[in-house]
Amino acid sequence: MMAVLLLLLIVVLFGLGFLNSLWWVAAAVLVFVASRSRRDRGRGWGRRDGSDVGEYRDYEERRDRQDRWDRRYSRRHRARWRREDRRDRERRV
Repeated sequence: MMAVLLLLLIVVLFGLGFLNSLWWVAAAVLVFVASRSRRDRGRGWGRRDGSDVGEYRDYEERRDRQDRWDRRYSRRHRARWRREDRRDRERRV
């Protein structure tokens, strides 16, 4: 809904630009601000809040859990992997 209103405002400002070119500048500024705010909400690659680091940590934790699951339930070297899992649990505590 908000995007539709923003688009309508940009079109109106662009149309008013034929009367006074200052409205074209206002429309351009509005487009620029809208594109920057959309990028800052997380759709762009340049986030400043460090949330990429948190996402990578989540990925690492999922990957490690999957590795432990695969090791635990595979048949080869099961005793060694259980020892490693026990060491991992001891390190977390």
